[in-house]
Amino acid sequence: MGLRRMKVDKLGIDLLTHDPVVILKDVDGKHQLPILIGPFEATAIALALEKQVVPRPLSHDLMKSIIESLDAQVEKIVIDDIKENTFFAKVILRAGGDPVEIDARPSDSIALALRTNSPIFVSEQIILAEALEDKSAEDQDVTAFKSYIDNLKPSDFRKDT
Repeated sequence: MGLRRMKVDKLGIDLLTHDPVVILKDVDGKHQLPILIGPFEATAIALALEKQVVPRPLSHDLMKSIIESLDAQVEKIVIDDIKENTFFAKVILRAGGDPVEIDARPSDSIALALRTNSPIFVSEQIILAEALEDKSAEDQDVTAFKSYIDNLKPSDFRKDT
């Protein structure tokens, strides 16, 4: 199973369900993957994205502290399956030199990954089935090319010898 590295692009609200949604974008910027999440997880992700410090640790801060106190590291998170419109993820820890896989919700995994600066991966199967193509990067390229063409002068084609 191939994996694609992703990053959190933004948080938003689904227009149909009015639920929070996290948008992951691949590092190439070509695909977006929207995942519906709960309001508490959305808050935890937003706090991590904004690097806000809270007076008392939240659940994901607690998870990070426990992992670190056990001398383990979050190696990566992997969103690896979808069943009946529900995404599944794993937190991959490195503990005592060995990998340890822990079943988790994608939203909790993302919140933890942001706090530990760990990479986020999504299986290629999910990307092919669920991701949306991001046309904005393509549109920017077309706009830049049109601007270049519009600003060409005849002298730009002169060959200096």
